[in-house]
Order: sequence, then structure tokens, then C-alpha cells
Amino acid sequence: MLINGIPTETLSARDRGLAYGDGHFTTMLVREGKVLWWQDHLARLQHANARLGFGEHSWDLLADEAAQLASGQAQAVVKIMLTRGAGGRGYDGAGCDTPTRIISLAPYPEHYHDWQQTGINALVCQQYLGDSPMLAGLKTLGRLEQVMLKRELAARGGVEGIVLNSRGFLVEGVSANLFWRRGRTVFTPDLTRAGIDGIMRKRVMTMLKQMGIELRVVEAPLESLWQAEEVWLTNTLMGIVPVTSIGDMHYPSPVLIRRLQERLVIEV
Repeated sequence: MLINGIPTETLSARDRGLAYGDGHFTTMLVREGKVLWWQDHLARLQHANARLGFGEHSWDLLADEAAQLASGQAQAVVKIMLTRGAGGRGYDGAGCDTPTRIISLAPYPEHYHDWQQTGINALVCQQYLGDSPMLAGLKTLGRLEQVMLKRELAARGGVEGIVLNSRGFLVEGVSANLFWRRGRTVFTPDLTRAGIDGIMRKRVMTMLKQMGIELRVVEAPLESLWQAEEVWLTNTLMGIVPVTSIGDMHYPSPVLIRRLQERLVIEV
């Protein structure tokens, strides 16, 4: 782990990332010593920095530090967290002109390989995500909703869940974005009020466009999944994972999913 370029795990107790979740992050896949889709992750970090009003970073330095941790790794995970820094009075972050950068290395979750091939059964979560248009799309450090959803999955014996907002519309998985196909059209939830606009979500949307497949970004109820022929989840680490069933509803033919997986392998 590097904190502001120094090998350490010690962080100031006054850091606003700890005190208020005043920060954002991105989680990156490393393969053969290289961070995949670095430019996409960099764009995410820069966009969140601008939205949250953070001070400027040396992005070249950040890239060098991420590359340092990734070097020599056959397959791993590098995570970058940026906070507003230490200080400020209460919620007021005035005077925090030097953001904190935290970069860590972790093993790759090997079970994702099995998920990609065999698919997973997903639960419908009983808890809802609240609308938060101010932060929608951003991967902020405030992940307590996801922590509670993950606890729900553990209590119910599930590995992933489909999450709705408080108005009853589909948003995403607990830790992934959501897609489904009906006929010749693919759908994904509108994330303008809640949810994370994931790196892999954007790549899948681009691939669908290149393949000439219609994509609709929609506010849709849970019942939309009962009419679907394929359902899948995406994030940078898991890639594209088929959902084989949701409760008693089964999706046995991941035809488009396999085509997307093949294109993603070629792209990498």
C-alpha cells in the first residue's frame, strides 16, 4: 500500500475520507503487470475530482504509483482512493488543498472465473437504494448502503443481488451493473438518480453499439426481468457474468452474453 507515495498503512485520523467518506475510488484489474483500461479509470477519477471540488492531483504521479504496484503481478487488483485530505472544520472542507491518495494491491478474486463460465443465481434484495442525484454515477467512499446490502446477501445465503431504488425501479447489482435482453433489444437502468456508472458498463455499451444491437437506458420495474431472455452483471473485476436464475425465473441461454465475453477477451 502507498499513501501519498510512501509505503505505509498509517493514515491521519483527521483525514476527511475517514471522518466523512469525503472521497472517491476506482478498482482496477491488473493482468501481466499492466493495469487494464487505465485511461477509463483515470477519466473516472478526474470526473469525480471535478464533481466533488477536490484540489488538483499530479495524474502522471498517480499513474506511476499504480504501475509500481502492478509491476510483476500476473493477475491482481489495484485500488486507488482519493480523499479531500486532512483538516477542515466539521463538514466544511475549506483549507484542504492537498488531497490524500491511497493505492493498494490485493489478490484477484479467483471465483470470478467460475462465475463467468457457469453464471450465478441472484437474489432480489429486500433493502432499497435511496435516490441521490447529487452523487449518482460516482464511486464515492460512502458505501454504507452496499455494506448493508452485502450483509443481507450473507444472511440469505446469496452471492449477488438485484437492487431497486425506493421508487421500485431497477438500479444495479450489489457490486455490479445490470443488463438484460428481450428480443433484439438490450436494457440497462438509468443511473441519473442512483447507482454507479461502471467502467465495464461503459465498455459493454460501446460493444453493443459496435455490434449494431439496440440499447435502451430505462427506468424499469423488477417485472422487466421476468420478461427477459438474458440477464447479466458487469464490473471491472468480474467482467461479464451471466445471471442464470433469479428465484424461480431461469435464463438458460446466454447467447449474447457469450458473444460479449468473446469480444471482451479480444479487446483485452
